[in-house]
Order: sequence, then structure tokens, then C-alpha cells
Amino acid sequence: MNRQAILGWFAGLIDAERDARGAPPRTLMAFMGWLLDGAWKAIGLAALVSVTSGTLEVMTAVILGAVVDAAVGGSPDGFFGTNLWMLIGAACFFVVLRPLVFGANSALASLSIGPNINNLVLSRLHRYTLGQSVTFFDNDFAGRIAQKQMQTARAVTDVVTDMLGAVVFGLASVVGSIVLMLFIGWELALLLAVWMCAYAGLIRYFLPRIRERSRARAAARAMVSGQVVDTITNIKTVKLFAHQSHEDRAALEEMRRFRLAAFGFGTVTASFRLMLMTLSGCLPVLLVGVTLVLWSNGAATAGDITATGAVSIRLAQMTGWISNAMLMMYAHVGEIEDGMNTLTPPHELADAPDAAAIEGPPVISFDNVNFAYGQRSGGVQNIDLTIHQGEKLAIVGASGAGKSTLVALLMRLYDAEGGAVRVGGTDVREVTQESLRQQIGMVTQETAMFNRSARDNIMYGRPDATEDQMIAAAKRARAHDFILELADFKGRTGYDAHLGERGVKLSGGQRQRIALARAILKDAPILVLDEATSALDSEVEAEIQEALDEVMKGKTVLAIAHRLSTIAQMDRIVVLDAGEIAEIGTHRELLERDGLYARYWKRQSGGFMGFSEAAE
Repeated sequence: MNRQAILGWFAGLIDAERDARGAPPRTLMAFMGWLLDGAWKAIGLAALVSVTSGTLEVMTAVILGAVVDAAVGGSPDGFFGTNLWMLIGAACFFVVLRPLVFGANSALASLSIGPNINNLVLSRLHRYTLGQSVTFFDNDFAGRIAQKQMQTARAVTDVVTDMLGAVVFGLASVVGSIVLMLFIGWELALLLAVWMCAYAGLIRYFLPRIRERSRARAAARAMVSGQVVDTITNIKTVKLFAHQSHEDRAALEEMRRFRLAAFGFGTVTASFRLMLMTLSGCLPVLLVGVTLVLWSNGAATAGDITATGAVSIRLAQMTGWISNAMLMMYAHVGEIEDGMNTLTPPHELADAPDAAAIEGPPVISFDNVNFAYGQRSGGVQNIDLTIHQGEKLAIVGASGAGKSTLVALLMRLYDAEGGAVRVGGTDVREVTQESLRQQIGMVTQETAMFNRSARDNIMYGRPDATEDQMIAAAKRARAHDFILELADFKGRTGYDAHLGERGVKLSGGQRQRIALARAILKDAPILVLDEATSALDSEVEAEIQEALDEVMKGKTVLAIAHRLSTIAQMDRIVVLDAGEIAEIGTHRELLERDGLYARYWKRQSGGFMGFSEAAE
């Protein structure tokens, strides 16, 4: 087996992208088990090799003592001839066996455990977080959520590697040392056992306190990340309102809280290390001292003194190492608990256990739908509306009338609090969310862009589309020409140019044209337009409107518009007022009725409603 195959074997012991089973538990040990499911075979193998490595550490002292006894008990002239095989065995132990075992231990830690577990945990947390409702993300900082995912994955990885590399290894060495002491003298074994009890008491006292302080420090650190990311994400607003000093004060306040939490953590860890070093220093003094007494009484040999000295010094060093590892483990456990509390709330909008992919024609119906975002008022009430296959329906109304709420319920970003939303005759709560949203193409007023290439942003509508199909969609959205002129700071141009975070390098009109190209490429049977041309100038809007007229053919369309001239030709227009349907009909019928829609139309100036309108 060649070197590459050996490395591949170690790296392949854990499937780092394996799905988790069910939802994450909300108790620590069960949560750890959920995160590490599928990795236990590799962890068990690593533990076995770590135990073997710890045992070999004790064997080092035993072999060294045997060589010393042989040297002291024999004459120099015949030493090598008499002890040749023992010396060859000792050399093989140090040159062959010990390096192989320690090498395997290192390979398991650095190739199998470290990188794989980090990715396994992070992928599971990220996958579960993606399934949370929009409300979950609305109620937290994006930076804080990302920080929690990374923090928890790193902490779980460090707990496992520290457990294998220090605790398991160290315990094997301690057990082997006690056995060795028994062979030398029961007094030594008893003394070592008493010392271990004192050591365990020290651990028991300090580690829970370290865990609690670590949890507080992790929470404070995440708040700093959330505050800083929130400021950077909205940096243009910060500058436009000249609020750099305000944001600086807000960040400094979170940093001060983190500093105080870090001081609390540092105080308890410094005290722990001081007590630990004092206790560790006592071990070689006691063990070597007792062995010297035994030797003076003829009950121990010079080799026993050598072995005891080597073991006691190694144990003193190792217990310090183990304690530091356990200190960090408990600190990481606090971070894991903090991440668990943030990232594992049950999904508010989960697919039903028997949910299937959506079927049937793209007919949309709102059957006596009520939704008020959990409040007593607001949202929509008593909505009865059917949008037939191929029909083009517009929704108008003042800000807060419920237009965007209807779209959010259709997309199942929220569940109706009363009544039902149906697509193809099926309640959207009875189909998978993914299949539902695959049936809907959407262009919103607030266009969402990834900090990826223009190509990637358009292909997001249909990742399996060809390059020609993608370019054709861009041309239909009137985006092709300006995309060819794009260039980013790394010299990438055209469709390869990156658009910046949230498409910050593009104008509003350019962002909406790319979003429209994405929807065109998706070619879903239902098309939702939420102010799809609001960011465009009149000339470009006329071009886009022509493209939209073509794209809408044969599709079920739901369009929200403040610019009434863009929806005058729709099949029907629904007028919402205070969350209820006030009027419904064609453009001509509503004008003849001389109601709310007619008043909106009369107040228009340049194609816009004459009252203050804000995006819902």
C-alpha cells in the first residue's frame, strides 16, 4: 500500500458529510451524540491506539530500569555479550514499535478525527439552521448565528481530540504506572493512589467553575461578533448618517462585556494552574523519596529508582498536561452548551411527516385565511381568493395592507393562523417546502444577491441550466449588456465578476434585472412579482415590461405593485385595505366602481400612488 493510499484510508474513516438522524436533542450528552453519530468507529479506534501509546510510555521506564539493573549487576567486560538480546529488544522498542504506534496515534488525530469531525459537526449544524423559519433569523444577528456554528464545531472537535490525545492517553499511563509501582513496592502504589485522589478533588472543584465561566465568555464573544457584523453589513447607512462614533460605542460596550467575561474565565484558570503545579511538584519528591528509603533498606534496586524517577517526573508533567486539556475541554463544553441553546430550537415550519412533493395544476387559493404574526391585529383577515391557472392577478393597497403577507403565506414562510393556503388543491402545509418553492419564481423589491459571480447568481434559479440558457435569460431580462462590462477587484470580468455582498457593486436596477434573469431561468409555473420594476428608470422599465409580458405567458402570476400603470392590463386586480379584500375586478371595472382603487388611480402622479408608500 503506497503512502497516498494510507493517508486516504485514515482520511476516509469518517464520512464528514453524513446526514444526522432527526432533530438535535437539547441536553448536552445527547446533543454531542447527535453531532458525532457516524464517527464513533473512528473515535473508538483512536482511543484504542491512544491507550496503547499511554501503555508504551510506562514500558519506556520499565525498559530503562531493566537496562540500569543489568548494568549495575554485571561486569563491564561481559555486559554486551550477556545482555545482547535485551538490548536489541530495547532498541526495536524505541526505534520501531514506539514510533509506529505514536505515528498511528498522530495520523488518527490529524487525518481522521480533527478535519472530519469539524466538518461533520459544522455541516449538521448548518443544515439544521437552514431549516429554521425566517422568524428565527429575523430575531438574531446573522454574524452571531454564524459564530455559534463555527464555535460549536471547533469546540466539539477540540473536546474529542483532547479526550483522545490527553485524557485517554494519560489515564492509560496512570494505570500502568500504578501497576509498575505495585511491583516495586505497595507503599509506592498506595502513595500514588492517595495523590491521585487529591488530584481528582482538585479537578472536581475547578472544572465546573471553568465550564460556567467559559459559557459566559462564549456568549459575550458571540455578541461582539454579531454587533461588528451588523455594523459592517450596514456600513453605507452608518456613513450616510454619520454614526461611526455611535457604532464604535456600541461595539466597545459589547467588547467591555466580553473583556469582563474573559477576566472571570482567566481568574479561575490561573488559580487552577497554580494549585495544579504545586500538587504536581509534590509527586516526584514523594515517589523518589520513598523509593530511596526502600533502596536503603534493600527493598528496591537502582533500576527501581531510575524507573520511579522517570515515571514520577513523566506523571507530574502528564497530569499537568491532562489538567490543561481537561480545563480546555470544560471550556469547550461551555461553548458547546452555548451553541446548543442558540442553534437547536425546534423548527417552527417543519414539513409534515407524510409530506410529499406538490402535484396538480398551479391554481392558488386562499380559503378564509387569517394571519397576524402572532398579534391581535395586523396581517390579513378573512381572505377568500382563487387565482386560476394561467391567470394574472395584481394586488394593490397602502403600506401595511397585507400584500407581502399574502406572498409570504403562499411561499410558506409563515403558516396561516386560520384557514388554509392551497396550491394545486393541496394545503401547502401538507407538501414539502422545497417542492412548493420550486413551483414559484419570484422577483422582489429588495433583490437578494450573493457575493458570488454574476453567473452563479443567475444560475441560482436553475443550477443545471446550460451556459447558453443562462445567457438567454440574462438577455431577456436586459442584463446581458451591463454584465459584460462588469469587473471586480480581482480582475474577473463579465459573468465571472463577483457582485459584492448583497450585490453592493450594482445599482438597484441592475440588481433587479439579475434577479429577473434568475426567475426567467427558473421557469416555474407560478410567478410572483413584488415590485419587480420599482428600481428601474422609465426607459428600462418599458423594456423589462415587454420581457415580463413574454415571461408571464402561460404562467399563474401574482403581482404586487405600487406603480398602478404596470398592472392595468392584468386579468384581475385585488385591492387590500387593513388586511382585508376591499375590492376585486378588472382595471376598468374598478375605475367604474369609483371606490378605493379609483381614488388611488386619480392620485397618481407619474405612475405612482400619491400617498407615502413604503415596502412592506
